[in-house]
Amino acid sequence: MPGPCAICGADGATTVYTVAPKSDEIRLCETCLLGVESGPEDALHWQCLHEAIWSTDPAVQVVAWRLLHGLTEAPWARDLLDIAYLEPEVKDWAEAGLPDPDAVVHRDSNGAVLTAGDAVVLIKDLPVKGAGFTAKRGTAVRNISLVSDNAEHIEGRVEGQRIVILTKFVKKS
Repeated sequence: MPGPCAICGADGATTVYTVAPKSDEIRLCETCLLGVESGPEDALHWQCLHEAIWSTDPAVQVVAWRLLHGLTEAPWARDLLDIAYLEPEVKDWAEAGLPDPDAVVHRDSNGAVLTAGDAVVLIKDLPVKGAGFTAKRGTAVRNISLVSDNAEHIEGRVEGQRIVILTKFVKKS
């Protein structure tokens, strides 16, 4: 039987989320799941972390701690992180799931995070050097690949040609 969201307590549709790298599971509402997967943005919804960080369930503490780390621009989140206490093994678990700070993050023209396999749309006509055609604005590029050493470059197939595209000229679809 579905239960309330483990982070915010919202009733309704929830999804089971596995708190990596362990196999513990918690139920999350759509808003909390989106924040966990894409990174939270400072909003009134995240005030629920004031209670979630003190949960008796270590998996909930881990997710709350990671969300607070994603909200470091918010003074209230920094303050809450300063006073939050996690048992050493729970803190190690929480830190194991944080993204690598040196990892290259690809973002589209609107700042949305791009991942391999995403579909994007060109926002500008782009002349393709060496191929003799122009990729038109509005062209969908599916199943993109990320250039691992350059956050501004992605690769995709347009008109049968595999091309490198600057991320500032695409938006995630």
